[in-house]
Amino acid sequence: MKKSDIAEKIIIIRDKQVIVERDLAELYGVTVSRLNEQVRRNIERFPDRFRFQLTNKEKNKLVANCDQFKSLKHSYVNPHAYTEQGVAMLSSVLHSEEAVKVSIDIMDAFVEMRRFIATFGGIMQRMERIEHKQIESDKKFEQVFRALEEHTTLPKQGVFFDGEMFDAYIFAAQLIEAAKTNIILIDNYVDESVFLLMTKRGVGVSATIYTKVTPVLTLDLQRHNSQYPAITVYPFDRSHDRFLIVDDVVYHIGASLKDLGKKWFAFSRMEMDANMILSAL
Repeated sequence: MKKSDIAEKIIIIRDKQVIVERDLAELYGVTVSRLNEQVRRNIERFPDRFRFQLTNKEKNKLVANCDQFKSLKHSYVNPHAYTEQGVAMLSSVLHSEEAVKVSIDIMDAFVEMRRFIATFGGIMQRMERIEHKQIESDKKFEQVFRALEEHTTLPKQGVFFDGEMFDAYIFAAQLIEAAKTNIILIDNYVDESVFLLMTKRGVGVSATIYTKVTPVLTLDLQRHNSQYPAITVYPFDRSHDRFLIVDDVVYHIGASLKDLGKKWFAFSRMEMDANMILSAL
């Protein structure tokens, strides 16, 4: 049998590379009962680190994940699994030259598997971390999107980290898209990217921005308003923090909209009357 065929029978259980007794019996060309008989006669040679019996949970997981083990589903006896040391010991109890040869091939397959894990383990771990981060990001946005789709409430609070620029942009865009009547932004520092965000608002939704007005910003605003529904901008520089008001719902945002995702920032919905802020402008 090819080493690649043997390698396919090596699985991970309890963080150990093992081969299940049924597959071992096939490799040695004997029945499972014959294999177990020889092991029982020499049971002192097979401590738990060489051979262990699967729990019900482990067996069920094996059956669920590996089609070749479907027949174990209705077995009353849970199978045993053999580690590399257990395989080495088997060659001494099966008493045949063929068993020694097969054991060597199996152990070579174990070595190849360890080499593969050592070579690619770091890459696989990094991929797992990336996948985990993506799962967490997906969960976060699932909550945000679900809140936006339900018309009961907008998301209340959250945190974005540096590098999550696109995620933060999508979050801000979703808030703006949720507006039904008006959007008011108080942010000392805006640029054309904020004007672009405002194009996400629905038809008939007004947009007003209170910010520092510069000649460049004035020119960008004129160009924007010549193509898209107009944004009204008022000079304002007295606010240290940023506030986004969506249909009278007030958000405190820890970063300027133009800088979302560049550094850590938090957002939170404030349980207050928007008029308390608007009357002070």
